[in-house]
Amino acid sequence: MKEFLASLSASELDSRCAASGFPKFRAAQIGQWLFEKLVPDPEQMLNLPKDLRRRLKEEFFAPSMKIAEALPAGDNVTKLLLELHDNEHIEMAVIPAGDGRVTFCLSTQVGCPVGCRFCASGRNGFRRNLACGEILEEFLLGCGFLGRRCDNIVFMGIGEGLLNCGELFPALERLTDQEGFRFAPRRITVSTSGYVPGMLKFAELEKEFVLAVSLHAPDDATRAKIIPDPLRFPVAEILRAADTFRERSGRLVTLEYTLLAGINDAPEQGEALGRLAFAHHAKVNLIPYNATGGEFRRPAKERIAAFARAVAGTGAVVTCRVERGSGRNAACGQLRIDAERRGADAGERSLNTPNEEKSK
Repeated sequence: MKEFLASLSASELDSRCAASGFPKFRAAQIGQWLFEKLVPDPEQMLNLPKDLRRRLKEEFFAPSMKIAEALPAGDNVTKLLLELHDNEHIEMAVIPAGDGRVTFCLSTQVGCPVGCRFCASGRNGFRRNLACGEILEEFLLGCGFLGRRCDNIVFMGIGEGLLNCGELFPALERLTDQEGFRFAPRRITVSTSGYVPGMLKFAELEKEFVLAVSLHAPDDATRAKIIPDPLRFPVAEILRAADTFRERSGRLVTLEYTLLAGINDAPEQGEALGRLAFAHHAKVNLIPYNATGGEFRRPAKERIAAFARAVAGTGAVVTCRVERGSGRNAACGQLRIDAERRGADAGERSLNTPNEEKSK
């Protein structure tokens, strides 16, 4: 399979141009388009000669994806449905803050193998990992849509990023490379469902990234109702891995906790969560459930407030995520599911058309 132009480092651009007989300054020009102007398409790199632009299009995925749909999701949040080179789909979100900053929420896989029972991301199953270049193209397409680079990146979209370390970590390296996109690690958050082997590998990078762990329960019995086998790890193991990450990176871990009515929203569960967070020097981020059409429900506002008070009463630091993008298809994965459903319906119609025509 072809390489992704967006995944090449500055030194790799130098060597590829030299091997193809182009002068070194052409590599610098390509790098400027990618890393500074945030343009992944050679056809728009107008100071390159036509034969070099043609070669780049022929030899690389450049770009490999396109924005298939942009859907306002409320609160000025925009969900982007991205169509990949193999006709698969992923999602990303463009999330503005009141102070002018913008966060991109990016995906790392096509579908999700974890299959959290309340989440739409894995509802249609797992297809494949995203390549490093595809992850970076998400970022670049988002910049093109926004008209500038974003201020923060969170890998909280479709997929379990730490099951795709082989592609995610090189993408993180490119994003933070001073000869690349020059992002500060502190402005990049990687979310995990608590995949312990990946958390330990992430700690080995020893960089000031932010780690967010989707804990969702303070005990294993409750967590088993939310996250199925075989990718569910015991809470104690997850927190030990979080300690290792904090020690190696110097950054506090955030415990993400989606509140589900009647499942994990009792005040005593909040107190247990707070004790764990306080003991492991972690922060708690409460997330009121965003309905995806399944069996789960969002707790009442009073119940959410009581849970937050119970966490805070232990001395733990707790925040409740400000709801952004709570409109139609706002939950992660829903836009992709709708796109696949439309594709399936179109395919069924095309299969039925010849018989329908014949019967007329």
